[in-house]
Amino acid sequence: MFDKFQWIQDRYEELSEAIIQPEIIADTARYHACLKERAALEPQVEAWQRYLALTDSIAQAQDMLSDADLSAMAQEELDALLPQLDALRQELRILLLPRDPNDDHSVVVEVRGGAGGEESCLFAAELVRMYTRYAERHGFRVEPAYTNDTELGGVKEACFSIVGEGAFARMKYESGVHRVQRIPVTDANGKRQTSTCTVAVLPEAEEVELQIDPEDLRIDTYRASGHGGQHINKTDSAVRITHLPTGMVAACQSERSQMQNRARAMQLLRSRLLEHKRAEADASYAQNRRIQVGTGDRSERIRTYNFHEGRVTDHRIGLTLYAIDSIMDGDIDPIIDALRTQEQAARLRDLSNE
Repeated sequence: MFDKFQWIQDRYEELSEAIIQPEIIADTARYHACLKERAALEPQVEAWQRYLALTDSIAQAQDMLSDADLSAMAQEELDALLPQLDALRQELRILLLPRDPNDDHSVVVEVRGGAGGEESCLFAAELVRMYTRYAERHGFRVEPAYTNDTELGGVKEACFSIVGEGAFARMKYESGVHRVQRIPVTDANGKRQTSTCTVAVLPEAEEVELQIDPEDLRIDTYRASGHGGQHINKTDSAVRITHLPTGMVAACQSERSQMQNRARAMQLLRSRLLEHKRAEADASYAQNRRIQVGTGDRSERIRTYNFHEGRVTDHRIGLTLYAIDSIMDGDIDPIIDALRTQEQAARLRDLSNE
């Protein structure tokens, strides 16, 4: 482990020197590649520097133990420093875990009402708001693609992108079935009901990652529906693209321009096709996966929102929080952080058993 961090330190210094060289600055693509690689290494370098400083302080304190006048002070310092060493070693191990290559990507989020009729659609609309507020808290940008609304303000289906570096690293834990338990506003008898929504989170694909034959596409235009003023109902600005070999469909109606909607629909289609390709490649691995936060499969019930008791339970790690109001307002970091910690612990166990 220590040799690896020394290599990272050397590489970081090499990149720091490279980005101030005139020939590198003049080559825009190379310059940005160096900046990106350097930024990715920075957390590891900072943790390594803290580790070196800590071990140096411990060594100095241990040397002072032999001095009768300083031994008490030295022992007190060691008692404070040694627990930090164990925690920092664990942090270094985690930083060496292989990163998901999609973690830096933006994401495509699809939310659909499930079992429960109108109540599931109303909750789907609340989930869309929750993720929108979460994105705002992290400085991400939300780009709507399309929404199929109900008359009561619910959402049968919504698709949008959350744009920002690292969005997938946090949002990927949201894929699955979300269950809500509460008294629906549509129920005159006041009986509690259980409904479900499905959430799919896909890493947004780069154009270079997947080449699509134009001959495999059917592109339809139509008039957008929903809120949007006079323009949205008077021109064929909405776009639907069908990938004929797989039957996958992507649509966008959020932009005023047909060209913009077409570009967004292609981005959505590319992300879905790439996810389909990855799922096929990873099928055998997924069956044997031991990471305990779950596979992220959409058929998997991941979370229950119980409004009567004011609690939210994530079933993958058995975490229950009595903070439903703040969670529905987008404060889902406590859940996501716990899921990430659990996944890291499981991956460390897997590495130690190999």
